[in-house]
Amino acid sequence: MPRLSQKITHAGGGGTVGTAGDTARWESALRAAPEILRADLGSPRRDPLPRHRYLSWLPHAHLVLLSVLLGMWGMTEYENSMEPAPGSITLFVVLQTAAPVLALTRPAAATWLSTAALLINGTLAAPFFAAPWPWSGAAVALHTLVLLLLSLRVRPVAAATALGVTLLTGVGALLPHTVPHPAILSVGSAFFTTATVVGCSLRAARVSRTRLVEQEVLTAGERARRALLEERGRIARELHDVVAHHMSVISIQAQVAPHLVENPSPELRENLAGIRQNAVDALTELRRVLGVLRGDGDGSDAAAGVRHAPQPTLDRLGELLGNVRAAGLDVTVGTHGATRPLSPGAELSAYRIVQEALSNVMRHAPGARATVETRYHRDGLTVRITNTAPRGPAAPTAPGASGEPGHGLLGMRERAAMLGGELAAGPTPDGGWEVTAVLPAPLTTKDITAP
Repeated sequence: MPRLSQKITHAGGGGTVGTAGDTARWESALRAAPEILRADLGSPRRDPLPRHRYLSWLPHAHLVLLSVLLGMWGMTEYENSMEPAPGSITLFVVLQTAAPVLALTRPAAATWLSTAALLINGTLAAPFFAAPWPWSGAAVALHTLVLLLLSLRVRPVAAATALGVTLLTGVGALLPHTVPHPAILSVGSAFFTTATVVGCSLRAARVSRTRLVEQEVLTAGERARRALLEERGRIARELHDVVAHHMSVISIQAQVAPHLVENPSPELRENLAGIRQNAVDALTELRRVLGVLRGDGDGSDAAAGVRHAPQPTLDRLGELLGNVRAAGLDVTVGTHGATRPLSPGAELSAYRIVQEALSNVMRHAPGARATVETRYHRDGLTVRITNTAPRGPAAPTAPGASGEPGHGLLGMRERAAMLGGELAAGPTPDGGWEVTAVLPAPLTTKDITAP
C-alpha cells in the first residue's frame, strides 16, 4: 500500500509540475515582451530586406512600382469624393505611398508612418462620409504591404502588436461618429490579419531553415573533430609499438651491459640498473596509455594477433603491392635515390600513407591504374601516389583501410604533420588523383659513414 500511494502521488504531481512549467514559460514570455517590442518596434534600426536568390532586386523594384500605382489610386479616390481633396490629405497619401518603400530597409519606422497616415486621413475624411472612410482601398493595400514586410523581419509578438494598433486606429475613428459600420473596416482588418499571419509564417520557416543549417554546420564540425581524434588515437596506438620496442631494447641492453665489462664498478652497475628500471617503468606507463587509447569497444583490436602484430615498414611495401594487384588494381612502383633505413615512425607513416592511398584508388576509381613512387633524399623521403581517371562509377562508400569511412585523407595528413612533414592531395589534369607526402628524415652520421 505505501508503494501504491507513492506512485499515485508521483503521478498526480506530474500534472502539477507540467502546469507549473507552462505557467513559468508564459510568465517568462510576458516579461520578455516589453524588451522585444522596444527592440523590434521602438527603434528605427536599419534592417534591409535581402535580395531574392534567383530574381535578385527585381521584386524590390516591382514593390516600388506597385506602391506608386496604389498611391495614385488612393489619390483618385479622395479626389472623386471630396472634389478637390485637401492638401493635408494629399500629403499623407504621399507619405503612406512611401511607407512600403521605406519598409524595405526600416520596417518599424515604415509601420508607424503608415499607421499614422491611416489615422490622420481617417480623421480628416470624417466630415466627408462619402469619402473612403476610415480607410480607402488603396490605403488598405499599402498598409497590407507594410505589415507583410514587417512580419517578415520582426518577432511574432511585435507583428501582432503592430496589427493590434492598426485595428485600434480604425475602430477609434468610428467612435466619435454615429455612422453605419463601413464594410472597408471588415475588409481591411481581414487583409491586415492575413498579411501578418503569412509574414510570421514565412519568417518562422526561414528561421527554422537557418537554425537547421547552423546545426548541420555544428554537426559537421563535431563529426570532423571526432574523426580527427579517432585518427590520432589510431596513430598513437600504432606508434606505441614502435616506442615500446625501443624501450625494450634499452632495458635489455642495460641488463646485459654489466656482463660485458670485466669487474664493473658499483657506480656503473647502479647507473645501468637505474636505466633499466626507468625503461621498465616507461613500458608500464605506455601499456596504461595504450589501454586508454584502445577503449572497451574498439573492434579493430579485438583479435590478439592484430593487437600484437609488428607495425609494418617500407620493407613490406612489396607485400602490400602484391595484395592490391591480387584485388584487381594495376599498380606500378618506382624507387629513386639511395635506399636507406628511416626512423620507425617515418617508415610506418610512409607505409600507411601508401596503403590508404591505394585503398582510396580501389574504392573511388574503379579500373584506374596507379603508380607509387618513393624518392629518398638528404632531408627525408617523398612518397607520391597517382592514379589515372576511373573507367566507371565508384561503388558506394565503404570503410577505408583503417576501418572507418571517410577518414583516409585526414589520417594521411595527421601522419605527415606528426613528423613535421607535409601532404598534398588533389585531382590531376587528366581526371585522376594524386597524393604527395614529404616526410622529414635527415641523414644521420651513421647513414653518412655507412659503406
